Amino acid sequence: MLNYYIYRFGQFIALTLPLRLVYAIAVFLADLHYLFAFRDRRFVMNNLRVIFPEKANSELRETGRMVFRNFAKYLADFFRFEKLNRDYIVKKIKLEGMHYFDEALSGGKGVVVLTAHLGNWELGGVVIAQLGYPFWVVALPHKTKKVNDFFDAQRNRKGVKVIALGKAMRSCISGIRNNHMVALVGDRDFTGKGILVDFFGLPAHFPEGPAALSLITGAPIVPGFMLRNPDDSFTLRIEKPIEFTPAGDRAKDMAALVVLYKNIFEDYIRKYPEQWYIFRRFWAR
Repeated sequence: MLNYYIYRFGQFIALTLPLRLVYAIAVFLADLHYLFAFRDRRFVMNNLRVIFPEKANSELRETGRMVFRNFAKYLADFFRFEKLNRDYIVKKIKLEGMHYFDEALSGGKGVVVLTAHLGNWELGGVVIAQLGYPFWVVALPHKTKKVNDFFDAQRNRKGVKVIALGKAMRSCISGIRNNHMVALVGDRDFTGKGILVDFFGLPAHFPEGPAALSLITGAPIVPGFMLRNPDDSFTLRIEKPIEFTPAGDRAKDMAALVVLYKNIFEDYIRKYPEQWYIFRRFWAR
């Protein structure tokens, strides 16, 4: 319950103060968190060492500090959703590759939108919905109902429909068959039943949901990422649909499809490691 009031206070600050000051407060709190959250810092550093074994510890520490800062800004942006409008999108967000969505939807089979815990995926979803696309997201429910309701309300008021992870597949299939877009975050498995793949040279479990949904419905997988720029503007970059022809063996097809988008995640995380927000042990033991 305490988290709920912390989030509501954060929302009050984010909606009351100018954005530049909100970001300054977020960075200050992130630096404190970096100093005293020993467990979170250790996991972030360990993850970065896997990705960049050739880099010096001093460089990794600076990247790790930026992970904390960018995540704090991500939360600030989330709290400010009420202020997001078309004028903000025009001024602050560069759109790249949106035609891939239009082309995919023209096929009439819906779209599986795939992203990672990179940049600001929540803001990306809201922007897509504000641009008029029929947009659903699969989200991990929070343990506390009031916190979960708060997060879902932030999304719903901006046109994003939420499907709770754990009850997702049937609702996702229904949305896809209505030619809607269903977005999933595909770089972290929460079920314990993920597909084991090589990720930056070590085994990691990836969720099978995006691949399974695409194979069941025939909907194309379209990767997309909302990336923070150095001046705190954003680039919403949509990639071309993943080309994949199933061979007919369900298990092998899912594994092969996961590998294809795992490779895309590796490319983006290498380019934007300071925007990959994983504060837990990631790789399989």
